[in-house]
Amino acid sequence: MRRMVIAALALIGVFVALYLTLYKMGVIGHLACGLGGCERVNTSKWAIFAGAPVAAWGVAFYTATFVVALVGTSPSWIDRREIAYVLAGMSFVGVAFTAWLTYLELFVIEAICKYCVTSAVIVTAIFIVSIADVAMGNRVQPGE
Repeated sequence: MRRMVIAALALIGVFVALYLTLYKMGVIGHLACGLGGCERVNTSKWAIFAGAPVAAWGVAFYTATFVVALVGTSPSWIDRREIAYVLAGMSFVGVAFTAWLTYLELFVIEAICKYCVTSAVIVTAIFIVSIADVAMGNRVQPGE
């Protein structure tokens, strides 16, 4: 059940990051951001990391997380602890990267993007559920 939750959260994250990536690539004319500074954040020099839009890195991260979590729900992998450790490690990196991006939004760019905040909440939730998966191990959850 925990890995299904992680997969669902990652799928939502794919859509959020894909929306921002399409904007950055010029496919979408403007961001639907009622308040806040989505365009300011996504047009800043900090919106590019290692030659690619930060949002594109998000698409790759969430897609990889989705695939690993989904594989972890298959009968041959459901009892394997390695998947729990991989998801916890991946989401830790995601949380650390998101913390750096949030710092940039608050103190360098001085604007907040609601989609970036949404992504931060999603990756934090994935991390929490991943830690629970590691901590609970193979104990069966009620309803499983």
